[in-house]
Amino acid sequence: MTYRNGNYSAFYVSEPFNESNLGAAATKDFVSYNMLKAWKVNDGNFPFIDSHNKNYNVRDGSDWEKTLKPRLHNRLDNSKNIILFLSSITKNSRALREEMNYGINTLGLPVIVVYPEYNEKSDIINCTSKTIKQKIMNLWDNLPAFRNSINEIPTLHIPNKKELIRKALNDKDFMINSKCTVNQYFYPC
Repeated sequence: MTYRNGNYSAFYVSEPFNESNLGAAATKDFVSYNMLKAWKVNDGNFPFIDSHNKNYNVRDGSDWEKTLKPRLHNRLDNSKNIILFLSSITKNSRALREEMNYGINTLGLPVIVVYPEYNEKSDIINCTSKTIKQKIMNLWDNLPAFRNSINEIPTLHIPNKKELIRKALNDKDFMINSKCTVNQYFYPC
């Protein structure tokens, strides 16, 4: 049995992807992923274990079926959850579709959705009715593979705030071996 301790980060970047490309570095979703890595470097106790570091990197010139797709699967196989960065610029890329379909529908990984454009819980939820705001649900349409599978796994929706991300990464309800029941979750205001 595989030891599943990683956090698989899913984020949109234009394809073909090149980490040194200015376009990737300027993409909100990718910048948010890099922020997780920076928080880990600056704070060894920050609970982020990057699944992308679990096997060697390849460039987008590699064959999708023979190299890239199996590499994504291997990283997801070694993960306890998915951290999905979902913003207004997120597009339905081949890699994101594969990550959502395999991670959710095949592996049943819980998803922590971080919304890079929002910093407060009240940006995500209506504090009075305790429901997810429509503008947030509209973002799900940017990634149909996620939207169509959201009712298959426990999903936590949070703003892009370090302490809330720390809390989510430590939350056993959003780890594969101890996940809670399927539902949409958020931390109340």
